[in-house]
Parts: sequence; C-alpha cells; structure tokens
Amino acid sequence: MLHLTYLTLISFSLGFFMMACSQNHSLKLADGVTFPLAENFETEINDQSVRLYTLQNNHGLRADITNYGGRIVSLFVPDKDHVFGDIVTGYHSIEEFVQSEEAYFGALIGRYGNRIALARFEIDSEEYQLNANNGPNSLHGGPGGFHNVVWDAEQPDGQTLVLTYLSPHLEEGFPGNLQTEVTYVLNDDNELVIRYRAETDRATHVNLTSHAFFNLAGEGSSSINNHYLKINADHFTPVDEQLIPTGEIQPVENTPLDFREYQQIGERIESNHPQMVYGSGYDHNFVLNPNSNTGALNFAASVYDPGSRRKMDVLTSEPGIQFYGGNFLTGNETGKRGEPYLHRTSFCLETQHFPDTPNQPGFPSTLLLPGEEYATTTVYRFSVKE
Repeated sequence: MLHLTYLTLISFSLGFFMMACSQNHSLKLADGVTFPLAENFETEINDQSVRLYTLQNNHGLRADITNYGGRIVSLFVPDKDHVFGDIVTGYHSIEEFVQSEEAYFGALIGRYGNRIALARFEIDSEEYQLNANNGPNSLHGGPGGFHNVVWDAEQPDGQTLVLTYLSPHLEEGFPGNLQTEVTYVLNDDNELVIRYRAETDRATHVNLTSHAFFNLAGEGSSSINNHYLKINADHFTPVDEQLIPTGEIQPVENTPLDFREYQQIGERIESNHPQMVYGSGYDHNFVLNPNSNTGALNFAASVYDPGSRRKMDVLTSEPGIQFYGGNFLTGNETGKRGEPYLHRTSFCLETQHFPDTPNQPGFPSTLLLPGEEYATTTVYRFSVKE
C-alpha cells in the first residue's frame, strides 16, 4: 500500500492562524472578489465528510481546495498592482459543484484523464469495458471518476494538503485496486505544486491530471481569447470528429496549433482548419519537446493576461499537455461573482499522457504494473509579466 510521505495529524499552531488572518486582512482584493466560506462546504456525500481546506504562502497567495473531487475551489493571485483576484472558475458552495452542468471545474481527474475510444481496452488479451460518458467513449475516468468521489484528507501544515483514495477493482471498469495519493503544496516561490502517486495490485492504465479552469484576468471576467499562450511543443496528436486521436503525431508548423512563440489565443480560433472544426476551437493534446535538463521538470507552457499582467508557467514530468479553450461553456452556469461562465471565458492546461493511449501502441505507455509506482508532478508557477 502507498504510504503518506508527510507527517499527519499535526495540529495547526495559534501562530499560523494569526499569520493567516493577518495576511487575509491585508490583501487587497479585486472588486466583487470574496473568499469562500468553509461552512458552505461542510456536508456529507455518500456518508463521507466533505470540507474546504485553505493553503496560503508567505506572499499572500491562497488556494482553497475541497476533498470532494479534490477540486481547486479558489486560487488568489496578485496582478501588476498587487491586487489579488480569484483566477479559477468554480463556485462558493458544495451544492453548486454537485448540481453543475460542468462536472470538472477544478477537479482531480482519474483514473484516466481525457478520452478512451469506445470505452474499452485490452491488457494481456483480456478486454475491459469501461463506463461510457462521452458518446461511445470514456471521458476523464467515466461518470463516477475521481472528480465525483470524496477523498480522505490530511493537512500537515498551512501550505500542504494530502488527499488519498482507494479506487476498488473494476470501479468504472478499470482493473486493479488503485491506491492513489495527491499532494497539493502552495510554496513560497508562488508555485502550486501537485504531486500524484499511485500503486496497483494488478495491471491497469493510469493517467491523472487536474482540470482547473483558469482566467488570469479573474474568474468570470472576460473572454480568454486576449490571453497570450506559449506551448513547448513542435508536435501534436490530431483527432477525429469525436476528438479521439488518430494515432498520428503531426507538426504544429503551418497550423493554428503553433504556439511555439507567444500567440494570442483568439487570433486563429475561427480557422477552418479541420482540427479547429473538430474541437470547436482548441481541445488538443500537445507533444512536449524533450526535456534537456535531466531530473528537472520540463517547461510545458506559459500564459499571460495583458491587462492584469498575471502570468502562469506550467512545468511537468508528463509528456503531453491538453490545451482546452472553454469551447463548451454555455453561460448556463453562474460563477462566484454572479457572472455567467460564457463561451471561452476560461481555459485549461492539463498535463497528461496522451489521450486513448491504451489503444494506441505508438504513444508513451500508461500501463501500471504491480510493484511499480506511478509518480508524476506538475507545477503552476505565478508571477507578474515584466
């Protein structure tokens, strides 16, 4: 079984609470922005306790996370004037998350992030049928994936949250009892670090990620099409009409998916390129260029908002990253400031292995065997662009 790598059951000191309160009161928040209330997340789902956990670093950055689906509820980051805004799409109560049409706001995704064609795969000639929830395909682990479970939670200090979950054999059709641990750390380098670990008792496929939806101008503020994005990828994995990879790896050059240098997200979004038509915009996996710095996390992407000058860099040990431009937001969901979440008002940068890898032998493998450890790390680093 997987063991926690952090001390648990440590009580918070009075000094930490005083520091956190002092920081909260000294922060200058953008108009209409408020902190979520812990009591709005205190409930039981499937007889398990749900709570809200707050992380805060020494520079005032703050993340609020619920153990229901491991969701990042809020993430407060300063702009060029040191005004803090909440940059993740979501809600201020657990009821809104449960009832939302958008199942993945801020959530941990598993057992398998992205799509698996026809909701099936084989391991050693044995076929496993998954629960389909995206036409005939499986998406983000199926309807009862990790986004819909209550995780056990331990908060060893004010900047760390450790979530654990035992996914039983054949949950959503996946083989093996999978012991999973996800650790969030909001460090003093203004980084939100997410470390994923898992072990299994029989061969299975694993591909974990975070489905945080970002708007660096502030959640619900405006279209993200004026953000500038750079992705460290010379290639991508093209998809068919159902957004299932064809198995090819193609160059981004001379396509609307070329983000090797900063490009405004909306500049080519109405292109009639087939990939843009299939995805209704950007919803594609990029093949990250190899990391030349052995042992270090690979630079994956960078994005900034020219108005607030908030900047987010993404580093990862994963081989791919999914850029999703909020194409399927409908405006039916109302956000934390009372604003509707309209078409393309947030984006996702989901670090991952490639979609449909269990059925694509040419892609880097996602197979996890007994005795092995699944271990991957992603960092979201925040700064103000010069």
